[in-house]
Amino acid sequence: MSAPGPWTTPSGPLTSRVAFAAAHVVPQIGAENVPGAPAVVDWDSTLAYRHRIWEHGLGVADAMDTAQRGMGLDWTATQELVRRSAAEAASVNARIACGAGTDQLAPDVVAGLEPGDAGLAKVADAYREQVHLVQDAGAQVIVMASRALAKVARGPEDYARVYDAVLADAEQPVILHWLGTMFDPALAGYWGSDSVDSATATFLDLVRAHQPRIDGVKVSLLDAAHEVGLRRSLEALPPSDAGTRPRLYTGDDFNYPELIAGDEQGHSDALLGIFAAIYPAASTALQAFDAGDAAGGHKILASTEALGRHIFAAPTYYYKTGIAFLAWLNGFQPGFSLVGGLHSGRSLRHLAELARLADGCGMLLDPPLAAARLRAFLTTNGFTS
Repeated sequence: MSAPGPWTTPSGPLTSRVAFAAAHVVPQIGAENVPGAPAVVDWDSTLAYRHRIWEHGLGVADAMDTAQRGMGLDWTATQELVRRSAAEAASVNARIACGAGTDQLAPDVVAGLEPGDAGLAKVADAYREQVHLVQDAGAQVIVMASRALAKVARGPEDYARVYDAVLADAEQPVILHWLGTMFDPALAGYWGSDSVDSATATFLDLVRAHQPRIDGVKVSLLDAAHEVGLRRSLEALPPSDAGTRPRLYTGDDFNYPELIAGDEQGHSDALLGIFAAIYPAASTALQAFDAGDAAGGHKILASTEALGRHIFAAPTYYYKTGIAFLAWLNGFQPGFSLVGGLHSGRSLRHLAELARLADGCGMLLDPPLAAARLRAFLTTNGFTS
């Protein structure tokens, strides 16, 4: 095993980029965290992980798909997660944003929804309930993409209608989240079209209509060229009365080094699941950007790119398995598991390669512990030679 990277914690707030790490939840060992069962969360480990991220100067994006929204984390546990994480953030004056979606609607209810006014009203009401939960907890709102809305919307106008209603309840500027089908196949045709160009036009119309209420947009399509084009469109908007334009928070866990480094015309900020896995390196890179060392910052992020691409390889929606595995190797959770039994989502070969890549970029923070846990894991799974 290699030594950990030369990672540092910042002496003050990070300034050149706004960065959130989308953190996962740690299940309670011994609980019935099996497919279909309510999530039983190890709150001490889950919240301790968030404090590590904050100590490195990053914000936490919580209750997102990284935290298994719609894939093991039920609505009851989600509400507790939002309240607990927001309270912990306030206790250390740290930045937190939390996802507001529509997943309190049971799958059988969503299955019974029909396109039209009644379904749209139910979706809008569900969104507003979650927006109020996040705001009341003291966190910034991230308006997540909705499987229910994708089912009932008849076209772009229906998306505009629901988002108009939701944003009307926003007390502070929100982050809009556009999640691609590689992360959630149920979101096909979001914004009313299977054409990315048409969907982008609808998305930009929404941003223009509500610009004062939008802090930024998070785009997770794993398409760097599209993201740069969208970023240019946001940069071309007239500034708000406060003199700001919506940020582009990259959600591209494949191409984040080049997108965060940017070019002569600008850069992306970050709201990334991979940052929950590499937060010491991400923080050190952002410190370099703050110091004017763009090449150094890019080099650090690029050193983790192979690891990010492996964790988020197809089928991408199982990336949470890799994040939990790395957290376990580093000693940040007592067992390798996820709520809903999702830790079974990757193969032995995939996880062994993940450990090799993490070692190669200095992301095994306690090499003897990681080696012992990896050896036990391989032996348990029948690999003894």
